[in-house]
Amino acid sequence: MYLADAHQVSEAMDLIASFGDHAALEASARAGRSRDLGNHIHFCRWRQTERLIDVLRSSGAIGTVH
Repeated sequence: MYLADAHQVSEAMDLIASFGDHAALEASARAGRSRDLGNHIHFCRWRQTERLIDVLRSSGAIGTVH
């Protein structure tokens, strides 16, 4: 998983704190709004944040473990 910067982790944690189990849905909604406004950079960032939330909330390893 690619992270643009550490701030993205902070955003994901803030969404988890604010929205709990619905944090990924909120990130997805924000991505959708960005897409609708034609802001592809924020769209990509929020989609990546959505994926990061899933990783942070997972209790097991995701992907290949080396």
